[in-house]
Amino acid sequence: MDEDHRGLVYDIRTLIDRRRALGIFSGVALTSLLSACGVISETDASASPSSTSTATPTATPSASASASASASASTRLTEVPDETGGPYPADGSNGINVLDDSGIVRSDIRASFGASTTVAAGVPLTIALTVREAATGAALAGRGVYLWHCDRDGNYSLYSGGVENENYLRGVQQTDANGTVRFTSIYPACYSGRWPHIHFEIYDHVATAVTSGPIVKTSQIALPDEANAAVYATSGYEQSIRNASQVSLARDNVFGEDGGIHQIATMSGSVSQGYTASLTIGV
Repeated sequence: MDEDHRGLVYDIRTLIDRRRALGIFSGVALTSLLSACGVISETDASASPSSTSTATPTATPSASASASASASASTRLTEVPDETGGPYPADGSNGINVLDDSGIVRSDIRASFGASTTVAAGVPLTIALTVREAATGAALAGRGVYLWHCDRDGNYSLYSGGVENENYLRGVQQTDANGTVRFTSIYPACYSGRWPHIHFEIYDHVATAVTSGPIVKTSQIALPDEANAAVYATSGYEQSIRNASQVSLARDNVFGEDGGIHQIATMSGSVSQGYTASLTIGV
């Protein structure tokens, strides 16, 4: 990202850092000048070790310590906003519960499991979520993540007409040592009234998820406009073109409050090769 486009907070921090740096260099220059003129005596120097240590290698540890502190502070994350799970969670909160079904723990969620093996069609999409502690930025390994979204026609399995007997595009996984889970899926449609999105819930453990235990975080991922436009121009997504033209992030009833600034996925890939949507979740 260009330095000119990183925002007001970045500009202010940069200005403060530069002023601090100028203060250090000015102090060094002044000390050297006074020493050359004989103004600082040996007594003064011994009484003010911090004045001389700035210009010597002994100042390096304190400088690196400050840098480490700044780096540590910069790892803090903004917590991802809590959002509605919507009317089709299938987590037991709205009648249907798929979480206690054998086969729900999986990485490839394109096909139904159990009685049906129907595979949802669409542009390939890998969804990579990294779960971190918002206060420290530490990776949260071993967490359970339940993820679901609509199909290419805008229908939700287990609920929508025609797919009530399907359970595709739903799955649970455990975060790895880096706090990351990856789901293999298809790009969801844009259906009437909503910006294209993906639902997720985070649990303390997979065992908690599959027994409908306490939910740590319920939220949604917003898909960016550029990728939406490219996907919806392909065969099978025709109705999404019209629906997408009638919605915006600013007017969406979930993302509209802040334009989804903390929930917009970072995209890579293409229609021909498939996309990857990545998002770091601060909890």
